[in-house]
Order: sequence, then structure tokens, then C-alpha cells
Amino acid sequence: MLPTRRTMVAASLASPLAVAAPAATVAAIGGADELKAAERALAFYVDQGVKASGGPGDLAVGAWMEEALRANGFKTERQSFVAPFFDVSEASLTVGPATATVIPQAIVVPTPLDGVEGRLVNRSPWNAGQPAAGAIVLLQLPHARWSSAAVDAVRKPVTAAIAAGAAAVVLVTTGPSGEALALNADGGKPMFERPVATLAPRDAAPFFKAAAAETSARLKITGAGGRRDTFNLIGRLDRGHARWLAVSTPRSGWFTCAGERGPGVAVWALLADWAAKANLPVNLAFVCNSGHEYENLGATHLLDAAAPPPSATAFWLHLGANVAARDWHEAGQRMEPLPSPDPQRFLLATPELLPTCRRAFAGQAGLEAPYPLSSGAAGELAHIVAAGYPKIAGVFGAHRFHHARADDARCVAAAPVAAAASACRDLIQAAISLG
Repeated sequence: MLPTRRTMVAASLASPLAVAAPAATVAAIGGADELKAAERALAFYVDQGVKASGGPGDLAVGAWMEEALRANGFKTERQSFVAPFFDVSEASLTVGPATATVIPQAIVVPTPLDGVEGRLVNRSPWNAGQPAAGAIVLLQLPHARWSSAAVDAVRKPVTAAIAAGAAAVVLVTTGPSGEALALNADGGKPMFERPVATLAPRDAAPFFKAAAAETSARLKITGAGGRRDTFNLIGRLDRGHARWLAVSTPRSGWFTCAGERGPGVAVWALLADWAAKANLPVNLAFVCNSGHEYENLGATHLLDAAAPPPSATAFWLHLGANVAARDWHEAGQRMEPLPSPDPQRFLLATPELLPTCRRAFAGQAGLEAPYPLSSGAAGELAHIVAAGYPKIAGVFGAHRFHHARADDARCVAAAPVAAAASACRDLIQAAISLG
């Protein structure tokens, strides 16, 4: 069913956070002051730690964003709702002397305190339905930048393994980082009837060996969970114009989310500061949702009044994941962070905006090649599209450490963030001038 106005979004190596930019680059992206502002925003976001919905980091970032809006004259409101959570006591897979930390799949179905024990068997998505009575199924996913358990490539084989009798399933999230990846989940109820977790590919070798012999293994997922309060943030600056500019970004996620969420939050803050001071012929609506990791749960809680109607909206810009995370060099088993952005970021827009997008983002890896929205909007951007807004652009993607614990300060730099903000300003001005 298509979303309604009520259900749409209204909404490794130590490295310095800021990478020095040549003088010409600084001038091109709005000056040294904006570069410093981007650095401060990124540093604050990273310093708040884990951004799980309703946790201390999520709430602190939301309060900081609210303060920034108020300082620029916006009237703000919070829309409260509850999101799932699980505080882990232990999450491990053990076979013989080998033990590895795993990530419990939300909404978490825990094991008994002493865990689940069973023979370890190896499966792939293509044979996940083979008999596995009482077994712990080790399910290796193909190489990808995995993001959600709701996609068929994850949900179907896990469901098949459980239907075949598995006592638990451990997913190996094969991808470019070698890390275990947290997967987005339904926010209403557990997706699976049995305990499910993810395991880092770099830790998987002894478990594949044990699975070949169907050696006994133990999975432990213990802790305390439930639901807790969080909020969506809505800021409005009504200047009496007939039309609105809407800018949205999520702020929550499984771990620190430095590269996944930090650049979007920073660009959002830079744009709010600029738009409040600029003489734009529109009113301003800046929205930030929590609950993103639960398949856009925050977006489904927005009230109709949180967003201007499509007929009164000049332009909507959505800043999703990987707006400007850093790219990495691979040198064997070693990786070095680069000052340049990861190109696995996508810019989608309504057709009439594509030439403007190309001009605004020229030279910015990934974003310089925009696609029409008909190519397939994802996440919260898809809700905006389905709600019928006539003029939209949105950024989303998955950088190398997307959904990994290692998505930390090494994954961001100020210069690419400031460059993205500058391009977004150009796009906004051009889009609202098109009538």
C-alpha cells in the first residue's frame, strides 16, 4: 500500500577528522568558516557514540539539531514515539576453542542464558531450505554492501532455514570491509522466530571448517530489550511565502554511524544555517527522523502537519546515507583512508532537475551522475516520492563500512562534506527558481 501523508517521511588507522583542503578548494566550497563548521558538526556527531534509536547518542544529536534550528529562528516541535532496543550482555558464536563476537538481529530473539547448542551446518541462499533439525545454520551471503534483513536475499533464506528446523541462524555478511554488519529490521515485531545473528567474514574461517564436519557449536545472545522513547524533530520557518522548501535527514543507526549518518546531519545543519540567512522566496521545513534502522519507523510516525502539502512545496531535498563518507585504499589486508569521498553514493531527482544536478555536483564522485527517480528510490526517499511531491532530489548509498561497528571517525572528513553542502545550495536555488 502506498504511504499516506501520515506515513511518509516528513521528514585501520587513526586519521584526523578534517583533511586539509587546498586554498582554491576551500574557496569553492564556501570558505574556511564553512569547512570549520563541517568539521565541528562531524566531530559532535561522532563523539555522541552509538546512535541506536532512543539511546543517549540519538537523543543528544536530536537535541543539538533542535538547538541549531532554534538559533536560526525556526519554531521546533518533537514528535515522540517508541522504538525497539536491545542492550547486549553477550553475543557470541563458539565452536571448540574458537569464539567470535556476533551482532544479534533485531528485533532480537534472545537465546537462553546458556545459549543454543547444535551441530553447525553450512548453507548458502540457494540451499538454505535443506533439512537442519536442531542445527545452527551458518548462512553465507554473497558479496554486497548489506543493509537490511527485509530484502528477499536475506529474509527468504533465513526463513527457509528456520522452516527446515534450524535452532538458530548465523549470517556471514560478506562485503568490502570484512566486518559483521547490522541489518535493518521491521520495527513492529521480530522478523524471525528463532535467534539470528551476523558474523564477520574475517572471523568466519574456523566456523566454516567446523560446519564442514558438522561439529557442535553454541550461540549465545543474551541481554535486555524492549521499547523506549525517541522523537522526530520538525523545524519550520514560515516567512509568509506561498511555497515551502523541505530538507530531511535521518540521524539514528546501529553503531556510531560516522560515515553513514554524520555527513547527512552535517550538511543538513549547514543548509539550515544558510537557508535561514538567505533571501529565498520560500518558507523552510527542516525535518530529522529517528527510528531509521527499523525500516524507517520514525517516518511512519510523522503527523500530517509535519510536512507541507505537495501542492505547496517548491522542492524537497533528502539527505540519506553516505552523503560524503571517505573512500579507502586497499593494500593487501591493510586499508588506508582517503580524503576523497566513497563513490557508492547515488543522487536521484525528478527528470526536470537532472541537468541542474549534473551542473551542481560536477566533479563529485558518484553524485556527478544523477539518475531519474524512476530508477528506484530507497528508504525514506521512497516515501517522499510515493507521497506525490512534484520536485524532489535525494542522496543515498552505502560506504565501505556501512552498518559496521568500525564506521567511526576515520570514515569522515570535513572537505567532502562542505563540498556536498555547497552543491546542495546550488541545487536548491536552481530548483526553487524553476517555478
